[in-house]
Amino acid sequence: MAEIELEGLALAQAIAKGADEMQAEDITILDLRGISTIADYFVICSATSHPHLKAIRREITESLVNEHNLKRHAAEGNPESHWIVLDYRDVIVHIFHNDKRDLYSLEDLWSDAVIVPPDISSAEAE
Repeated sequence: MAEIELEGLALAQAIAKGADEMQAEDITILDLRGISTIADYFVICSATSHPHLKAIRREITESLVNEHNLKRHAAEGNPESHWIVLDYRDVIVHIFHNDKRDLYSLEDLWSDAVIVPPDISSAEAE
């Protein structure tokens, strides 16, 4: 299967949809273009437990491989740390346990970023 070009906002939206498939909470996309060289977008979401963190990570990873033949560049963290980071170059995914999201407060740290609404309406309609 050839890699289907998916980057930038389209990639962030696909990641948000995968997170939503596993009932991730408070899914947020931050547009970092023009304010950071780290990535163009952050997708931030919350999980309620260790198994939920794993399920969200698995769904995002597998859906991007299965639907777009796109593999992540790197990953850090684990459910026990309450924070998993997936690096897709243009898009960095932060999956937090609910207990840690407010502590790290990435939305406040990157308050200059534009918040882009995740396009997950098709998943909600099913």
